[in-house]
Amino acid sequence: MKSFVALASAVLLAIVLLSCFGVAQEIREVGPNGYVLVPRSSIEHPEDAGVRAHTNFQIFVPFHHDSSAPPPNAETPASLACIYGLTTQVSGCPIHGTTEVSNAGWGAIAIVDAFDNPNAEEDLNTFSTQFGLPACTTDNGCFSLVYAQGSQPANDPGGWSLEIALDIEMAHAMAPNAKIILVEAQDNEDTSLYQAEDVAARLVEHAGGGDSTNSWSGPEDPSELGNDIHFRHKGVVFFASTGDSGGLPGYPAASPDVVAAGGTVILRNGGNFTGEAGWAGSNGGPSTYEGRPSYQDVIGRIVADKRGTPDFAADASPGTGPAIYDKDGNINWTQIGGTSVSSPLLAGIVNAAAHKARSTHQELAGAYTYAKAHYAKRWRDETTGQNRGYACMPGWDFVTGIGSPVTLIGK
Repeated sequence: MKSFVALASAVLLAIVLLSCFGVAQEIREVGPNGYVLVPRSSIEHPEDAGVRAHTNFQIFVPFHHDSSAPPPNAETPASLACIYGLTTQVSGCPIHGTTEVSNAGWGAIAIVDAFDNPNAEEDLNTFSTQFGLPACTTDNGCFSLVYAQGSQPANDPGGWSLEIALDIEMAHAMAPNAKIILVEAQDNEDTSLYQAEDVAARLVEHAGGGDSTNSWSGPEDPSELGNDIHFRHKGVVFFASTGDSGGLPGYPAASPDVVAAGGTVILRNGGNFTGEAGWAGSNGGPSTYEGRPSYQDVIGRIVADKRGTPDFAADASPGTGPAIYDKDGNINWTQIGGTSVSSPLLAGIVNAAAHKARSTHQELAGAYTYAKAHYAKRWRDETTGQNRGYACMPGWDFVTGIGSPVTLIGK
């Protein structure tokens, strides 16, 4: 009886939280420590294939959390930099005992999103101040905002607006010396986002090169073969989230011209980092339409003649996600998961490595080559966990790809 009452109380509180977030549509999970809420912007609809995209994040709401401060168990820029080998290693990479942040980055990282976050620059600097990162502002030349279609898009608080805050903060956390270029499309229609992609790529090229990260996706569709061209710009490495349903990859992550970002769950024991496992929500598998690129010939026995996803993976579980600040919609501090986290994280990590690949193909050819020759020294191989179709296994798999970074070598 007590457990029933507790569950009923939990569901009631979750419903209240849904109304507080305004746009949250699904209670994905109710656990002993909080709730996982999925916003409307992250709900995929089959009819969206080839038409419009969705975000790939989920909101973890701890019980009794005061949004005026970061959630106490959320990962930080310092703890993530420690886990992924960007800083001096601290035993256990504890969330509250690791303070050194990344000091790397070059060129630019473009973030392509739909709609508008009117407080994006303010959000980024609240986040940076909280965690000891360098300021990234319009005045110091680190931050710029561009409207891809020429005018300010509509606002989508708690949805795409929160996605924007997440993306710019994660990219800056891993590569604080890179310029952050936020390119906002007028809406989430594919045509608007692809135009924004082209705008972003030209801006990255003008900045001397770098990366472009896309935390959005849509169901695969035959028309995607004609859209791969938007992810082929000299001097730009593209990243995209594979998706959060645990199913087959979305597009553009399925494109061979994009680094497909899968997800992991961070494992801790007594607060100390012990490893990562594949996150059950991480999409992955063979593309329905894209053929196997040459850089994946080394895993041809696994992927056959199709492009396999993901390529790399990083933290994406809402329960082990990072702290994010978003003033819009009075969300303030919250904890976020989904492959919307892993895409900008991995873009920032690759940017921090400063190997300056001239294309996604060059980046991935190098990564797969390094993985074959020096796997254990360059990557963390997740061998536990699964999504709906595949299980993690030694070496490359359809849940975490090569794995997650443990050094900047080969990235």
